[in-house]
Amino acid sequence: MAQVVGFIGLGIMGRPMAKNLLKAGYPLVVHSRSPGPVQELVAGGAKDAPSPKDVAAQVDVLITMLPNSPDVELVALGRDGLVEGARRGLLYLDMSTISPMVSQKVGKALDAKGVGMLDAPVSGGEKGAIDAALSIMVGGEKADFDAALPVFQALGKTITHLGPLGAGGFTKLANQIIVAVNLTALGEALTLAKKAGLDRALTLKALGGGLAGSKCLEQKTPNYLSEAYNPGFKVDLHFKDLGLIMESSRALGVPLPCTAVVQELFNALRVKGKGGLDHSGVVTLLEELAGFPEKA
Repeated sequence: MAQVVGFIGLGIMGRPMAKNLLKAGYPLVVHSRSPGPVQELVAGGAKDAPSPKDVAAQVDVLITMLPNSPDVELVALGRDGLVEGARRGLLYLDMSTISPMVSQKVGKALDAKGVGMLDAPVSGGEKGAIDAALSIMVGGEKADFDAALPVFQALGKTITHLGPLGAGGFTKLANQIIVAVNLTALGEALTLAKKAGLDRALTLKALGGGLAGSKCLEQKTPNYLSEAYNPGFKVDLHFKDLGLIMESSRALGVPLPCTAVVQELFNALRVKGKGGLDHSGVVTLLEELAGFPEKA
């Protein structure tokens, strides 16, 4: 019989991930702050629960996909949190992107209750979540990883056990450096090409066929062509990740000069009220700096 899985946090990423678990045949119990996604999952066969505590009491494996470290702490350890409902032997998979140090703190508290934890942040964006093609970066005990692997396989294609709890988070932060710097470089390149009067579609085709090609270019090409930056991953969330990156870099003594500049560009986007754009929307700021009129 399939393990019963709980899923908390049904946002841009969490909702398609939860749907893929249903498609894979897992009995699913869901909880989220927004009622709409919960109702959609229930219509697809899931069961809803009023709190993280109630989810934990009914499941063998519990997944969270939440915005930031305080959200994970609250859901895991707060009032009516999963720690209050968890049975010994529950396996907790936090797939959010949060501080690795917070993951370790939460894991230690849950271990005292007999709950195993893996930090397992993902990369691949909304498309990767929809297609069950995410890269999943996992930290924690190998035995827990082996037990969770079938669940991960319903959600992603590249699933890597990287070391102890926190290792997944540090790997995701490294990933987010590359993505943020890559998107900013793409924005600069496309702004230069626009100023030179080049056709954007042809420019993207040429760039994608050479060494400049990347997953970022491939996935974000529709945004660049339409110049509509509807969020697959919001500037606000990537700015949060950049803060975690800089916090970790200072703790570890690793200077990140390029990342620091990109963090300030993302900050400028937020100041201009563009935090809700897709992170590829950093190109709009670079276009403004180049003298192109700001679009409404």
